[in-house]
Amino acid sequence: MKRQKRDRLERAHAQGYRAGVTGRSKEICPYQNLDARSEWLGGWRAAMEDRNIGLFNKGT
Repeated sequence: MKRQKRDRLERAHAQGYRAGVTGRSKEICPYQNLDARSEWLGGWRAAMEDRNIGLFNKGT
């Protein structure tokens, strides 16, 4: 995999994680490309799991 493509997918994952941490809906995923969308949703799911186990304060 080329570095440029990997960086793009890593960025999609990080953006999805940030969206999940802030409690945003997975429906707001900005990607249409299947690979990038999968990475974004993977980041979002990881953030939701982290929120559920208490890594982030939900109200404060």
